[in-house]
Amino acid sequence: MRAALARYFARFDEGEVIRWAFRGLLIGAIGVLALDLNDMTRANRTGSARVPTEVTAPMLPPAVITRDGEAPVTVDPRDHVTGDEERLRLPITFTLEPGGVLSATGFVDVGARKRFAEELQQRGEYVRSVALNSPGGSLDDAIAISRLIRERGLATRVEDGAFCASSCPLMLAGGVARRVGEKAAVGVHQFYAISGAPVEPEQAMADAQVTTARISRHLSEMGVDPALWLHALDTPPRALYYLTMDEMRGFGLTTDQSLAASQ
Repeated sequence: MRAALARYFARFDEGEVIRWAFRGLLIGAIGVLALDLNDMTRANRTGSARVPTEVTAPMLPPAVITRDGEAPVTVDPRDHVTGDEERLRLPITFTLEPGGVLSATGFVDVGARKRFAEELQQRGEYVRSVALNSPGGSLDDAIAISRLIRERGLATRVEDGAFCASSCPLMLAGGVARRVGEKAAVGVHQFYAISGAPVEPEQAMADAQVTTARISRHLSEMGVDPALWLHALDTPPRALYYLTMDEMRGFGLTTDQSLAASQ
C-alpha cells in the first residue's frame, strides 16, 4: 500500500505540490477572515461592517500580535524605530537625497501615486533608489507606486530606524533590488476600510477574496513569494506581524543582505 502511494505522488511535480499547498492555506485563511466578517456583521445590527480593502488612516504605534495574552508571536523591532511619529502621520512626501536616493516618508494617502509619478517625471533621471519610511495607507496608491518603481528599474530600501508597514511592503516589493536594515521595522496586517456604508456579508466575502488575490498576484509579479501575505491575513488590523530578516529573505522581499551588512 505504501509503495502504491509513493508511486502515485511521484507522478506530481514537487513545485506544483507546493503551489497547491499554498493555495489551500490561502483558501483556509480567507475562510477564517470570512467567518470573522460574518460575526462582526451579526454583532452590528446596522450592518456597517466593511471588508478590509484599504487602510485610510495611519495607526501608530502599532501593537505586536500576541495569542491568548501570551508572549508575542513575532519579533518586536519598534524600539529601533527613530523616525518622527507625527511626521509619519502626514501625507507621504518625496525628497531627493544625495546619491540618487528618493526619500518617501509619511502616510500613503489617496492620490500619492500621482505625486510620485510627477516627482519621477521631474527628477527621474537622478533617482536610483527609493528609501521608504511609511506606516502604509491606500492600497491602490501603494500598488501603483510599486509598479512605477519597477517600470523605472529603481531599487528600494528600508534603512535602519525606518518603519515600513501595512501597504508599505507592497511598495518595497517593487524594487529591482530590495534591502532592509537590521534595525528597520517591516510589518503586515489585514487591510480594512474606514466606512459607514452598509455591506452585506456575501459582498464582504467577495471583496476580501478579490483583495487577497490582487495582493498575492502583485507580490508574485514582483518576484516575492505570496505566502508572505498569510502573516497579514492572520494578523488583526490593529496589530502588526513584524517580519524577521530571515523571513524577508526567505520570501524574497529582500534580494540582498541587510543594509548594515552591505554598506
